[in-house]
Amino acid sequence: MGQALELARDALGRTSPNPAVGAVLVREGEVVGRGRTQQAGSWHAEVMALRDAGEKVRGATLYVTLEPCSHYGRTPPCTRAIIAAGVAEVHVAVLDPNPRVNGAGRRELEEAGIRTVVGERADEAQQVIEAFARHITTGLPYVTVKYAMSLDGKIATSTGDSKWISGEESRRLVHNLRDEIDAIIVGVGTALADDPELTVRHSDKKSPRPSPPLRVVVDSRGRIALGAKLLSGAAPTLIATTAAMSAELRRQIEARGAEVLVLPGGSDGVDLRALMRTLGARGVVSALVEGGSTLLGSFFDHGLVDKVWTFVAPLVIGGRDALSPIAGAGSLSVAHALRLERTAARVVGGDTFITGYIVRGQPCSQE
Repeated sequence: MGQALELARDALGRTSPNPAVGAVLVREGEVVGRGRTQQAGSWHAEVMALRDAGEKVRGATLYVTLEPCSHYGRTPPCTRAIIAAGVAEVHVAVLDPNPRVNGAGRRELEEAGIRTVVGERADEAQQVIEAFARHITTGLPYVTVKYAMSLDGKIATSTGDSKWISGEESRRLVHNLRDEIDAIIVGVGTALADDPELTVRHSDKKSPRPSPPLRVVVDSRGRIALGAKLLSGAAPTLIATTAAMSAELRRQIEARGAEVLVLPGGSDGVDLRALMRTLGARGVVSALVEGGSTLLGSFFDHGLVDKVWTFVAPLVIGGRDALSPIAGAGSLSVAHALRLERTAARVVGGDTFITGYIVRGQPCSQE
């Protein structure tokens, strides 16, 4: 199962809206077939492993990170391929989170006389499909926010200087993390201040992705610079705005190859819930929000955050007017502050990388 999990992790960012799955076939103690999910519309991990095994598949044991599908989609059911190939036993890490098919693949395999074991290394497998599980049950992307800050909780000096708070190794890790994500989101303030590319310029993954992450700029009033790197052709770009953006600016942005999406807006800008619903409907399963503080605050206020990635650098910036990572309405008391669970920390170069999950069921600032 460990090898299957490695294959599944390598497929992250390459399969949406399908889940990233890994499969390994073992016969008489020897690995005879390996497979991972291909891009949407192509073969699933189980079929890739069956093909890799060839004639050695009969009587083998299949280890797969997610319950095999038992329904027709863009490809035939994996369960039927497993049964027809003569697989003797199947070990499934986790059942399919889709409530319409949960447990169906397991039942079909067992009814065909194939012993099916569920739960091996389930926690690790669940983490691989956490974004898929959120998307398939809510229709919304799984949202991770990422920021780097100093020990005193600043993301920039009072003059706005922020390059670089995190170290080189942390920035390298960010590119690997981006490579597992479907969309990267920033506010127009970050686009103007930093002129980022928001591309993946380094990856340790073995498999190429079919397309780079979608770049999304939240720009409610139409302030983006036409010469911005985000309007280059390096990756697909979507500008999320409101009717406040002029028709002429929309035309100029579209002429540069980017898409302009006009959404409802309010006093706090673009309707982020509407943006998330639109992205989810387009098959964006995971989204990474990289800033700035106003946008991060809005995502927290609206209860749209699932996971947090924080890089803490060993430096002190100080300054009453220096920026903090998260603005917005915030919490009025510590008792009502958002809580994180399953937190973890590790050293990356000279920085500390902290991850955690938002505890579900907490009230958000804006309903």
